[in-house]
Amino acid sequence: MVETNRDDIVTSIVGPEKIWDVIIVGGGATGLGAAVDAASRGYKTILLEQADFAKGTSSRSTKLVHGGVRYLAQGDIGLVREALYERGLLLKNAPHLVKNESFIIPNYEWWGGAFYTIGLTIYDLLAGKLGFGRAKHISKKDVIAKLSTINQKGLYGGVVYHDGQFDDSRLAVNLAQTALEQGATVLNYFKVVSLLKSDQQKITGVVVTDVETGQSYELKGKTVINATGVFVDNLLQMDKPGKRAMVRPSQGVHIVLDRSFMPGEDALMIPKTEDGRVLFAVPWHDKLVVGTTDTPLNEHSLEPRALEEEIEFIIRTAKKYLTKVPTRKDVLSVFAGLRPLAAPEGGSSKTKEISRSHKLLVSESGLITITGGKWTTYRRMGEDTIDKAIEIGKLITKPSVTKDLPIHGSKTNVDRNDHLYVYGSDEEAILALLKENSEWARKLHPDMPYLKVEVVWAVRHEMARSVEDVLARRVRALFLNARAAIDMAPEVASLIAKELGKNKAWEVEQVQTFTDLANGYLLEPYHP
Repeated sequence: MVETNRDDIVTSIVGPEKIWDVIIVGGGATGLGAAVDAASRGYKTILLEQADFAKGTSSRSTKLVHGGVRYLAQGDIGLVREALYERGLLLKNAPHLVKNESFIIPNYEWWGGAFYTIGLTIYDLLAGKLGFGRAKHISKKDVIAKLSTINQKGLYGGVVYHDGQFDDSRLAVNLAQTALEQGATVLNYFKVVSLLKSDQQKITGVVVTDVETGQSYELKGKTVINATGVFVDNLLQMDKPGKRAMVRPSQGVHIVLDRSFMPGEDALMIPKTEDGRVLFAVPWHDKLVVGTTDTPLNEHSLEPRALEEEIEFIIRTAKKYLTKVPTRKDVLSVFAGLRPLAAPEGGSSKTKEISRSHKLLVSESGLITITGGKWTTYRRMGEDTIDKAIEIGKLITKPSVTKDLPIHGSKTNVDRNDHLYVYGSDEEAILALLKENSEWARKLHPDMPYLKVEVVWAVRHEMARSVEDVLARRVRALFLNARAAIDMAPEVASLIAKELGKNKAWEVEQVQTFTDLANGYLLEPYHP
């Protein structure tokens, strides 16, 4: 096991002689991908995240590893081909978290079957030998057999195609562990507060504050990478005050329902909703995730909130296609995420028209900013970013090795009926902890599968520091059933407090903070 003791890591980062090859700011998909790429090439790498890994957009996705069917419709063949290639690599390198999922597009127009079968056959062909399976047309009877709750009125048939599905924040945690194993230094709750510059105004490092202790540190580096997602403009402003905003956030919202609304193993894909976006209903951890919306916003936050009209839109759209109609009181959790889309130049503000391909920019000071992209292409984004860092920082050139690098926990043949499968090869070590305390084998909540031992593991080996870190991102309780998560908070706080040596006041404060946060994931407040 690699060292994840925070105090020891913090002690190791300082030293007057220490110069990092690569300083990465941001611990979401992009930053973590860059850290794994840099460290595995042998560069001296540190990653700094102001909150927890994947706290922002990277834990709030539709849980798909996909080429992007709608980018194909927009004619962006290059982006689709790249994403399908990366999808194949992700299945190979993190098989414990990524699975091949079948999606059904129901056809309510007579021409729909042929139209979507042709389009999705092209989609499969673009994947080449990393394909997940061929698209095919199926009869109305087959659609009903697979999706028992589908609206049958006017249904002609359907098309089945294959894409990937995964657990986003679990992958983020595993990438942080992979980066550590490759020799990187990785810290959450470390906030960059300013940039260090030479007399020639070139970036030479960062000033960072440990959010937990308030202590500040100066870190020197040959390159600084801005991988802060929707927050990229904050760092760009530090670099050059008054710079025009580069990112315009667009909010995507998902609601989570019980599986009884769509009990099969297949996912549903609606290619064109009234707002022009696709809508997915995807089985995930024994619940159903339905989304997403596309709402341009003018501000960004670490904890975005679903707007009333977004919730109404998802429920209204689901109502059109499902015979079991969800109502507001059926919503177990609602989560919102912000996409960092390039700010529109001049005219168009339609966010669905802005490309999701990633962009790399280098400021006059040498600050490298990576923006755009999506989870599926995180590895490629990391590789491109470090290639740029080699050029800017005049580092010794070494090739990227991440195409064939297994991600921490990588294990084939996982048993998806056992919820511990998401830990992959770590599962045995987690169960071995029960020798230390058999009480940890108990469940945290009768309606959820999670065990007490997972909290202990999250603190000891996955750098979790708070109730939220555990219940939102190490286990996914907050995203699957926010009421149950609130009920679990006191027990989780008590387990963390014992591990970190915190007092009762800390526990009380943690439970209160988490309860307030979790109520933002509910349509009606819940205070047990």
